Amino acid sequence: MFLLAIIVILSYLVGSVPTGIIVSKFAKGIDIRNHGSGSAGGTNVMRVLGWKHGFLVILLDTLKGALAVVIVARLYFGPLPFANVSPFDDFTLVQIIAGISAVIGHVWTVFAGFRGGKGIATGLGMLLMLITVEMLIAVGVFILVVTISKYVSLGSLIATISIPVSLILRENVFHGHINGYNTILPFVIFLTIFIIYTHRKNVVKIFNGTESKLSFKKKQNS
Repeated sequence: MFLLAIIVILSYLVGSVPTGIIVSKFAKGIDIRNHGSGSAGGTNVMRVLGWKHGFLVILLDTLKGALAVVIVARLYFGPLPFANVSPFDDFTLVQIIAGISAVIGHVWTVFAGFRGGKGIATGLGMLLMLITVEMLIAVGVFILVVTISKYVSLGSLIATISIPVSLILRENVFHGHINGYNTILPFVIFLTIFIIYTHRKNVVKIFNGTESKLSFKKKQNS
């Protein structure tokens, strides 16, 4: 249990690295949380500082989730302190715990007053390492929705919802064998609900027509 607690703490700290705040400080000398939607995530950085800085933040935030799953989770060895299905599922569960800890760290970062981003990119990095096929489908859905609607938040939400849907379809309809399916699916559903919750204000703005649309125009210097 002690080793699992260490992995949770380390993953949380990895996720807590406030990349959006760091990039905005270096790029423009601002705290990105005082601009745009008030989020420290890549989407808000993209709106305020332009797509290059936004893409860099999204990439770094994605890397945080991937590092928690690929590196931090591997610090664990031996059986879990509670029963599970199989040794493989045990490690899958450790990876999921590490990934979710990183997402929580991103949303409530200890390094910036517990005010971070919304968890999309960090969750993306986590899931890319666990269910690559479903994540590639989600990326395609995201690109399609954003291209049509110009709403990054809407693309993020629909892409997130597509993950458990495609996971269920691939395992049960198309009979593709997904390692650790019974362990991954409940956590994917939980993460989907969590991300929808963190985007609740964006959903209201979309319905009200007040949500900011993505623009690839270069930001003017103030």
